[in-house]
Amino acid sequence: MPMTLNRRDVVAGLSIAGLMLPEAIAYSGIAGVPAQHAILAAIMGCIVYAIFGQSRFAVVSPTSSSAAILAAMLATLSVTPAQKMLLVAITVALVGLLFLLAAATRLGALSSVISRPVLRGFAFGLAILITIKQLPSLFGIKAQSGEPLSILLQILSRPQDWSLESIAVGVVALAVLLLLRRRPAIPGSLVVIVAGIAISILLNLQSRGVAVVGQIDLAGIWAGPFSVSLDDVAHVARFAPPLVLILFAESWGTIRSFSLRHGEIVDSNRELRAFGLANVASAAMQGMPVGAGFSAGAASEAVGPQSRLASAIAAIGLAVLSLLAASWFAFIPEAVLAAVIAVALLHALDPAPIIRLWRLGNDAYLALAAAAGVLAFGVLNGMLVAVSLSFAVFVRRLSLPHVMHLGRLGDSHDFVDMERHPDAKDVSGMIILRPAQPLFFGNAEPILAAVTKYIVARPELHIAIVSLEETFELDSTALDALLEFDAAMQRSSIVVYYARMHDHVKDLLLVGGGSDMVARSNFSVDDAVTAAMHRKDSRATQS
Repeated sequence: MPMTLNRRDVVAGLSIAGLMLPEAIAYSGIAGVPAQHAILAAIMGCIVYAIFGQSRFAVVSPTSSSAAILAAMLATLSVTPAQKMLLVAITVALVGLLFLLAAATRLGALSSVISRPVLRGFAFGLAILITIKQLPSLFGIKAQSGEPLSILLQILSRPQDWSLESIAVGVVALAVLLLLRRRPAIPGSLVVIVAGIAISILLNLQSRGVAVVGQIDLAGIWAGPFSVSLDDVAHVARFAPPLVLILFAESWGTIRSFSLRHGEIVDSNRELRAFGLANVASAAMQGMPVGAGFSAGAASEAVGPQSRLASAIAAIGLAVLSLLAASWFAFIPEAVLAAVIAVALLHALDPAPIIRLWRLGNDAYLALAAAAGVLAFGVLNGMLVAVSLSFAVFVRRLSLPHVMHLGRLGDSHDFVDMERHPDAKDVSGMIILRPAQPLFFGNAEPILAAVTKYIVARPELHIAIVSLEETFELDSTALDALLEFDAAMQRSSIVVYYARMHDHVKDLLLVGGGSDMVARSNFSVDDAVTAAMHRKDSRATQS
């Protein structure tokens, strides 16, 4: 669809550029890389996404989550700055290639690998971790390394090293940022950064013990392609999959929420391709990993862009702003940058989503466990904990046998769970059961054992109906368990009719020796009841 430049896009793009500059500097600080690599990443990400993406609200640039994972990756490397940035470029290129591979194989459902409660908990823990790591800058002491609790103890145990000037600058910056949050059209971060530079120069804050960011060289730091070892490449390569997971989960969640709110249609596989190309372009400039972060997207939505051209204009605005103001960046107080990072993470620090899960009585423990995993084990291991939790809960819920006893509603053709609908009645002479989960190797035997328990508890009945509507496919273990169940019922002189059996399941049964079961299958529960009643009436007539 052709895009036409309009005034709204120009205004929106320039407003977004004003937000992206301080965020890029802040996130580069989280990752521990020079700020120019975040700026270049944001420029390339926005331009490429404007060409290949779909959402007019997405701002594809470095995110806090990916910056934290990058920091964990770089923490254990003993390399020169130039080698470090080459390894970052290799990692980002791998991220881009994995995104493109996922798009080519149409893995758009990749974002569902991590459940929303686990993702919220992970983001909450990550926000706490990043915020704690900004406290040394806010208190004006040398940056501390180690676990969050260790950082807090080091700060609290050294009050003599605190810089009151740094604390004052940081607290004022926090207050102004929080006030400006009520006016989303105003780029609060840019306002505070500009004010921080002015105050830093006028009051010569550096001479008063307030640390500043230092010179930013937009030319970047480059190293030869063979200047790093294969061991270092192998080390950084293992961080690419978690980066892809968190970037797409965060980005797709952001884009989908905006698309639902504004009635727009976005295709997850096309977004995968756009993120892949954006990261490849960022890698070519030695930029950081990029994705569509929520805070930048929310700011974009607030200024109301009309098309993706706003993203391209934001990239151009960021480039011009960086070129014109690069020499001034050196005067940004680190305490101001810490305040910008903290306020940028407020959406992730909001406990409301977790409190809502707690009130629902569902999945709150998952969110809390994911948050604790990040704080206890670090970013990468915390990410693995989050993914493992998602899979564990998924398998547990599928594995717990839940069988519904169905009854007919009045004289209708509707059959419902009798436990939930007391007005539903049993059909005379038979029992109707429906497993609530699809059968697979992890649950087929316990679920069919539960079905058997229901049936043998009614020795006066010789007809059972089992609805398999939840089972759309069978693996070999589940197939064998179903064949064994039917054979056991026949030995007990119980005839089992099957309802809502999917065609693929029928095909497997025909190949696997269950042709008789297919002959007893029906399109609906009502059809199965009719077939069973016909058999019952026929046997009564014969006798």
